[in-house]
Amino acid sequence: MPDYKIVEVTRKRDIRKFIKFPDDLYRDCPQYVPALHADQMKSLTDVPTLRYCKRKMWMVLDGKKVVGRICGMINPRYNDLYSKKRARFGWFDTIDDFGVAKLLLDTAEDWARSEGMTEIHGPLYYNTLGKQGMLVEGFENIPPFNCLYNYPYYNDFVTRLGYVKECDWLQFKMPANKGTTEKIERFAGILKERYNLHEGNIDVLKKDKNLVRKFFDVYNKSFATSVLNFIPFTDEEIEEEAKSVMPFLSNRTSSIILDENDELVAFGITFPSISKALQKARGHIFPFGWYHLLKAMKNYKYVDLMLNGAVPEWQNKGVSALYHQSMSVRYKKSNTEWAISNPQIETNSAVNVWAKYDNELYMRRRCYLKQL
Repeated sequence: MPDYKIVEVTRKRDIRKFIKFPDDLYRDCPQYVPALHADQMKSLTDVPTLRYCKRKMWMVLDGKKVVGRICGMINPRYNDLYSKKRARFGWFDTIDDFGVAKLLLDTAEDWARSEGMTEIHGPLYYNTLGKQGMLVEGFENIPPFNCLYNYPYYNDFVTRLGYVKECDWLQFKMPANKGTTEKIERFAGILKERYNLHEGNIDVLKKDKNLVRKFFDVYNKSFATSVLNFIPFTDEEIEEEAKSVMPFLSNRTSSIILDENDELVAFGITFPSISKALQKARGHIFPFGWYHLLKAMKNYKYVDLMLNGAVPEWQNKGVSALYHQSMSVRYKKSNTEWAISNPQIETNSAVNVWAKYDNELYMRRRCYLKQL
């Protein structure tokens, strides 16, 4: 019987082991999409969110071999906003051994209790920006680069340990080359005329720091009341996200809608899929990872719908028709064939918009919750 030992991860060389563990765990899994190691190192050691969040990391060892990992987090801004005493867990990966999973989650739970927390939920990131939600359906599919993948046994382990469903996120796959319906096109035209709305230029947005800031202000406002567990960004987080996201935005498949005063009303942001490129890169930009990623960023055959939303005062006026119609035109020009939606809470009425198109459920992912 293995003699498992859990250790806290503090040294940089151990953080590297923590980051590399999934590479071995999923080596023979054709669906798994490895994150870039450099990005993971930054996320675990040097992001603005760590200015106010607490986090601890642990690995389970079998001798010198890593067989499991977990990160425990406490976001005080979340707890203040929702009047909770919650910790969260993420970076949860384990071999197919219940003993390892129990050791990992028991350790994270004990730490949470020592910090005065009464609940723990996950898998989550520090805030709303990162990968979240344990996969419960769609194991046969390759996830978008910003989504988690896990083996089915993960769910069995956490439920055996007393975790229950807090919420599910749904993702849909849709043909992107069929355009929108006549009804949507007609409605989009009516909205444009009635409210003097027009399409903005993303290249102009990217070059204007004030417009970028407004974009993220709108993002904060548009999701504050519609996304479960949403945590508004700090100024530092906005700056960090702008640096990482804005260079990849393109008029080719994305759309922003402005009013007559050129104020942002709604947005639909799409990225070309880079999941297969990341599989080829195997966690590294060099020596050839950059080539695979650069090639993927120019190929719009498969796209991921990253962000879709509207300013609160526009959310009940059907402005999604405008950016859907706009993006469908762009998809046709770019020879885009398939689109995967971003994860959306199943209880959010916005998820019903995909019913207007041919679609199939692509993935379902779950946030689990446990009382401590």
